[in-house]
Amino acid sequence: MTRRIKESELLDEDRVILDIRISRQDPSVSDKNHGTERWESRNGGIWLRRTAKRHASDSAKAITAVDVLFGSDAVEARPGWEILNRPVILSNPGEAPAPHMTVRRGVPAPVERPTLHVRKDGRFKILQVADLHVSTGVGHCRDAEPSGEGGCEADTRTLEFVGTVLDREKPDLVVLSGDQVNGETAPDAQSAVFKFAEPFIKREIPFATIFGNHDDEGSLGRQDLMQLIQSLPFSLSLPGEASVEGVGNYYVEVLARGNSKHSALTLYLLDTHGYSPDEQQFKGYDWLKKSQIDWFKATSQRLKATSSHMGYKHLHMDMAFIHIPLPEYRTEDVIPSSGTSAETPTAPGFNSGFKQALVDEGVLAVSCGHDHVNDYCALSKSEGKDTKPELWMCYAGGAGFGGYGGYGHVIEGGYQRRVRVFEFDMNEARITTWKVLEHGDTKKRIDEMVIVEGGKVVAAT
Repeated sequence: MTRRIKESELLDEDRVILDIRISRQDPSVSDKNHGTERWESRNGGIWLRRTAKRHASDSAKAITAVDVLFGSDAVEARPGWEILNRPVILSNPGEAPAPHMTVRRGVPAPVERPTLHVRKDGRFKILQVADLHVSTGVGHCRDAEPSGEGGCEADTRTLEFVGTVLDREKPDLVVLSGDQVNGETAPDAQSAVFKFAEPFIKREIPFATIFGNHDDEGSLGRQDLMQLIQSLPFSLSLPGEASVEGVGNYYVEVLARGNSKHSALTLYLLDTHGYSPDEQQFKGYDWLKKSQIDWFKATSQRLKATSSHMGYKHLHMDMAFIHIPLPEYRTEDVIPSSGTSAETPTAPGFNSGFKQALVDEGVLAVSCGHDHVNDYCALSKSEGKDTKPELWMCYAGGAGFGGYGGYGHVIEGGYQRRVRVFEFDMNEARITTWKVLEHGDTKKRIDEMVIVEGGKVVAAT
């Protein structure tokens, strides 16, 4: 374990690193402004410029941390860090993604958790991005439409799509609903995390993250991934209570407009885990656990009794996000109201009752990812003689080219990657949703519909 050394603790043989370069020749040949300190050579084409001047240790220019990211498309998402413009020079690089050194100068920059507010016009827009499947390196496209000429770099195309949507839709929040990292092709998950986070950080857009079944199949487990994401600017992501099963069970409050301290909208995000712990009895995927459902119900009831919620003079609204769909997504009485249903929902075989908990607590809609070529919203109605709408269950549709986009299904015109938008009009207590495509009619609001009106779940209009 390392610790920060004070200037007074430096010994005569200690030297402070002022600069690092990657070069095949001494940087002093082309850099005449390096001062009196000489460049020192290291393996991999690494050159260091160090000084014995003690006062330099507290300089904002002194290098205080070094890291390595991988891939020709590697980016640095941490404040105060800078990625060097040339990869480390390896004698036998092979096919592994190129290593890039990245350095931090001075003291670590503080990162504050954003506070969300409804806009002045009374609206709040959420962009749900599902199943990015980002790799270490550019990745390989799967089922790309159109396939393109000269090859297809999955992450390049995916992140260009995300950036275009961000600039056009200008969301107030992005919810990343799982499988951001394609673990199988992410031997350095940190590099993949920085790539998917950088578009939001660069645009100063807050984002909240939950995990899917692939995120932790690379070099980092769920706890380490969440710790890394939580440390980034504009991240609202949290690991949740240690006593609750899973990593990433938390809520996000959206406060009323202006400087209000009152909650207008609460978003619940929960970890749907990965694969079934009991394949013999319940094949497929894991389910939300009792501790999570108990946490959700207790948290919902506690928040409703707080002054932040009770002081809000309009209709408060709640919504939830998960990765793996609930078992109710595939019941016969749930009929998609819009969008594509191209694969059978791969929901858990065991029903732990979370859907009913959502209804009991007044949540208006839940949206998931996981099944890439499903992008519909389905209305669930109450049972009994007098049925009425009680919950919208939506899919976002797959956004990333590193994940499948067809699964062997024949879809007319091919499957276009997409994202889903939820716009909350707090003036009318209304929720409108639509999708945005990566290719084709990219400016159209696909399957736009109102799913909540006057704070109540309604049939699509």
